[in-house]
Amino acid sequence: MVCESTKPLTLVCESTKDVRAVGDNTKAADMVGDNTKENRSPLLPDRMQQADFFVCDIFDAAPKGDMASMEHPVFSISTRPDLNERRYENGAAFVTITPSIKGLATVHDRDILIFCISQIMAALNDGREIGQTLRFRAFDLLTATNRGTDGRGYEQLRAAFERLAGTRIETNVTTGSVEVLDGFGLIDRYRIVREARDGRMQEVEVKLSDWVFNAVKSREVLTLHRNYFRLRKPLERRLYEIARKHCGAQSEWSIGLDKLKYKCGSNSTDKEFKRLITRIFEEDQAHQHIPDYSLRIDGEKLVFTNRRTMPTPVLEDGISQLDPEAYHDARTCAPGWDIRYLEREWRQWCAKEEITPKRPDSHFLAFCRTWSEKRGRPG
Repeated sequence: MVCESTKPLTLVCESTKDVRAVGDNTKAADMVGDNTKENRSPLLPDRMQQADFFVCDIFDAAPKGDMASMEHPVFSISTRPDLNERRYENGAAFVTITPSIKGLATVHDRDILIFCISQIMAALNDGREIGQTLRFRAFDLLTATNRGTDGRGYEQLRAAFERLAGTRIETNVTTGSVEVLDGFGLIDRYRIVREARDGRMQEVEVKLSDWVFNAVKSREVLTLHRNYFRLRKPLERRLYEIARKHCGAQSEWSIGLDKLKYKCGSNSTDKEFKRLITRIFEEDQAHQHIPDYSLRIDGEKLVFTNRRTMPTPVLEDGISQLDPEAYHDARTCAPGWDIRYLEREWRQWCAKEEITPKRPDSHFLAFCRTWSEKRGRPG
């Protein structure tokens, strides 16, 4: 199911006043480089107050029994061009990721997708029309994602577009209620309008792939802490993404370092990877800079502990908003059913029975299982 709307969604970031003066003096190394200077905060300067951002979990289709392969490392954490093809299998499902000659899309390139997805989610939440094609000012994207706005920042943005469009994915995984066996890029195309005088981008148009757009329409998204864009190291960002997905609202979650290395897509040796993780752990102990989760090394495992900084929205019926993981699990509990429809039925039933579940996610999944057992698959 693909929206056929070809009318671009014109986006305007809110306050950009006074941001240019800060960004113009920002070196590219501060955006993506390793944190090597002593006594320097692991976080980048906060160049702009951002609204909520969302990340699309576009490979959220593995069975619940194999949670470890639900998040494939599509985006490279290397600071050098990554030209290695990657293939991940889970039962009958597979994902193959092939880089262009300029390398795989990087974790920092993902900022563009996060920005685009955030705009679509804002439109959905406001009841506005959405489309796969978005148009916005390059300056707004740079400031919203905490990047520099000097000439180097614009050059890096163009290179990011090239890697996003050039990274090809072949998969038979499902997003939303659509099963796809297809090859595609992370974005279908991009268009840049330049300022003739100095060569800077003015306006950018991006068309998201059907794959990404299907996932966004199905609201398979996770809210990110705004300090995500202040994390200097690609590996730190990847760790946060994994924690946000797998730890979520849980008090604690752990993963073996060998499996973590696989999920990060790291090409380092086991010894070097553990050294990198230990360094990030030590810096987090000193600065507590990793958003939402603290880190702890326990032998050959990394343990994420929830800092309880994420608000838990409570809806009008008094039941908190479900975790995105619950929607994924519900599709397994009630195959073929519209999960949003089941959520409405569940909330209405809870209100009728005057029930306020202490663990809404588990309660909803039990409701879905019972619903499916009684009614079977929809006709």
